[in-house]
Order: sequence, then C-alpha cells, then structure tokens
Amino acid sequence: MGNTGPAELLAIWEAGLAHHGPGRALLLHRAARPESAADELLSLPVGEREADLYALRRALFGERMQIRAECGACGEAMEFDLDARDLGVRPRKRDGPLRVAEGEWTVEFRLPTVADLEAAAHAVAGADGRAVAGADGRAVAGAGAHAASGADGAGDGLLGEDVGVGGPVAADGDEAAEAFMAAEGGDAAVASTAAARARRALLARCLVSVHRAGQPVPADRLPVAELPEPVQRKLAEAAERADPAADVTLNVACPACGEATRAELDIASYLWAELDHWARDLLLDVHLLATAYGWSEPQILALSPLRRRYYLELCADG
Repeated sequence: MGNTGPAELLAIWEAGLAHHGPGRALLLHRAARPESAADELLSLPVGEREADLYALRRALFGERMQIRAECGACGEAMEFDLDARDLGVRPRKRDGPLRVAEGEWTVEFRLPTVADLEAAAHAVAGADGRAVAGADGRAVAGAGAHAASGADGAGDGLLGEDVGVGGPVAADGDEAAEAFMAAEGGDAAVASTAAARARRALLARCLVSVHRAGQPVPADRLPVAELPEPVQRKLAEAAERADPAADVTLNVACPACGEATRAELDIASYLWAELDHWARDLLLDVHLLATAYGWSEPQILALSPLRRRYYLELCADG
C-alpha cells in the first residue's frame, strides 16, 4: 500500500477536494498502488480497481463496514454491518477475450476498464448535456433513480456494470461513509434512458468480435440494439462471473415492512467519505493541540493516535 501515514493521507484528501468522483477514485487508487502510473490504473478491469480499494480500506479503517440505508418502500432507516474481507474478489487473469454463444450469435468481448466506464458516462453526458456523477463514472446524473436492468431487461447493466445511481447510503456517525443506493424515485424515465445510452456506449467499446450465423459482423458497425435480449443477458452474466467485484449489489430486507431494497455499494465513494471524515477530525485535533502546546502540524502528526488522544484528554481536563 506504500506510505499511507497521516501526512500522506491528508495530502490525498486535500488534493481530492479539488476533484469530483472519478478524480477522487483515481487518487485513492494511486494510494493503493503507488507504483502504478495513472494510465495503467485506468486500463485495469473495474473489479481489479475495486479489489485494490477494498484492500486499502481494510488497511486504513479495518474490516467492519457500517452502513445506513433508507428503505425504498417505506422510508425506514436501516443499519447493518458488512465484513470487508468478503468483498473485493479480484478477477482472474485472462489470456484472451470472453466468448458468449447464443442462437446464431457468437460474441467476443473484454471486461470493461475504468477508462471505459468514464468514457461511456461522458459520452452520455455529452449527448444530452447532463452531468456525470458518481465516484468512477458508473453513475449518470440527472435522475436520482436506480437505472433499470439491461437495455431490454438484459441483466443488471451492461456487462454486469450498473451505470445508474440512486440516493445516498450513509454509514453511522462514527465513519460518515457514503455509498450509492439503488432506490426507485425521481425521474425514473430519464434515468433509464441515460443508463441505456451508457450501456450501449460501454458495450460498443468492449466488443472484440461478433459473428451471426457464422458470418462476421464488424463490431464498429453493429448497432448494439441489434443484439437480442438473450445475448445481452448472457454477456452480463459472463462478465459478472469473470469480474464479480465490479458490481457489489446488496438486497437489504427492511425490518419494518419486509420489502427488499436493492443497494449498490460504491467503495470509492464510501472510502472517500471515510477519509473526509477522518481528515476533518484530525485537523481539529491538530488545531487543539497546536493551540494548547504550540506544536507544529508535523510534530502532532508524528504522534501515534493513542498519544494524540491522551494529550487531547489532558487538554479537556484543563
């Protein structure tokens, strides 16, 4: 994980304040893989990036993830814990593209990369003038509703990727973490249309070869909508098997009404919110200790968390 001491983490946090979702996700990923260049990180499969961020989160904040969500049916607040050790399974290394055969269609495709997701989301934003939200470009803003499943019901997003968003999911006050909730609401029609465009753009980038009845179909000339729903569904299923960490989606049963709410855990947003909460608390500690003892910020950051807490308790005791 490289050097992720307090000073380095504060520098990452400070740099991230000038960015939005994708920029912050890249900063966090560079902290997880300091030896890798930005271009290399953007070219990794999405699940590889997610696995790196889960590993970074465990190293910084431990294995227990506390999440608070709102029931999409009755609005009841729900709180639950997740074990970060169970998340972030890395995709297997592959020598070639994935292959799906369905009826007269045979399709080869590669797993989406982080750059693919950002490009697809920006393509949609450029097409309809809407902004792109979310930590990594998976979210197409302007709706606040969970995107429908694949273009024609074909799986949970193209190639297993969910390109829509819902409202916020927060952790408890100790961590103030944030993820994305897949809840119905807002302008669902706009969300569904934007998500369908993003899925088509993403699939167009990831197609390697297409054959129909044994005859090659140039992938760059193939309207994605021409692929039948069973083919698109198989593409999504194959991608999910090959890269399960790319889309961590939870079905949370409401203790009040019993209905299940579908929630997508966006680890980049969650981890950034934790880092933001930690950084602001640490800066307050620095302020209090500097005021009380006249120490500099580097001197205070050099103290262990236990010793900083002890000195703060002495200040509070007068």
